[in-house]
Amino acid sequence: MSEHRDTAGVIAPPPLLALAAAVLGLLIDRWLPFDALGALLSWPARLAIGVLLFAACAAFGFPALFAFRAAGTHVEPWKPATALVTTGIFRRLRNPMYVGIVLFLLGLAILLASDGILAMTLLLMPVLHFGVVRREERYLEAKFGDAYRRYKETVPRYGWLR
Repeated sequence: MSEHRDTAGVIAPPPLLALAAAVLGLLIDRWLPFDALGALLSWPARLAIGVLLFAACAAFGFPALFAFRAAGTHVEPWKPATALVTTGIFRRLRNPMYVGIVLFLLGLAILLASDGILAMTLLLMPVLHFGVVRREERYLEAKFGDAYRRYKETVPRYGWLR
């Protein structure tokens, strides 16, 4: 008999997935140096782009974190959701923290000229989508029903896709 748990059942904590992508990317750089980003972009360009991507990460992540805290619900997707957050940045996209994670990794890849981190970020995106986001969506729909279905119909998942 399986016990019902009030969680989304994500495959792993998203920050841990991002850390794994960064570490594996750096290991790839060490074992198979390619240096495409370093050849394509000068240090000042990499610095500027990296800083812009880090700022975009913060612009997505911090408002989302504050909205969750204001609603009194857990930020961590492996803990129960106690409220459906649809205000603030969540009026524009349903997954700002995951967009932020990807932007952070892209910024890190460009800043460090890490082709490995770039490659691992591209591989991480479907892992986040299927292993975290889709599981969260099933969980939130089961927990919040029509309210979540209406929200899903009107707010894009990542800002550009429903």
